[in-house]
Amino acid sequence: MNQKGTLTFFCGKMGAGKTTKSKTLALEKNAVLISEDDWLSAHYPDQIYSFDDYMTHSARIKPFVKLHVQSILKTGTNVVMDFPANTINQRAWFNQLCSEAECNHALIYLDLSNEQCLLHIAKRRTEQPERAQFDNEAVFYHVTNFFEPPSQDEGLNMVHIES
Repeated sequence: MNQKGTLTFFCGKMGAGKTTKSKTLALEKNAVLISEDDWLSAHYPDQIYSFDDYMTHSARIKPFVKLHVQSILKTGTNVVMDFPANTINQRAWFNQLCSEAECNHALIYLDLSNEQCLLHIAKRRTEQPERAQFDNEAVFYHVTNFFEPPSQDEGLNMVHIES
């Protein structure tokens, strides 16, 4: 039986550094990086204007992404997913993906304070002005209302990074 790849995915509030960390880890692990933002912008250009739009389109791509990632993992290639694992349901989706693919995984939990996240968001807004519509304090607090920190009883291999 071939050795399966390892899936790495992330949990952390908006602005915690999930995208930055995913890019770094993909290079370090010689892994395929799969970004939700890239998939959404490729499949639904100029169609995401609200959090509800994001939720709708994110749900639409998940079945295809899941099969794609499982196929890559089965070749023995590591995958780093820049998709949020910020709720129990999102993490259950990753757990099911890994269970079905019979692969190892790592959940990286970037545990930053609201203040740290808001500083990162402000910096990102300056560096990427096209993101200003979503990268603001109001959206941060709206999205943070849905955030559920991971717990050990979810059965995930978690690396907890506090800053």
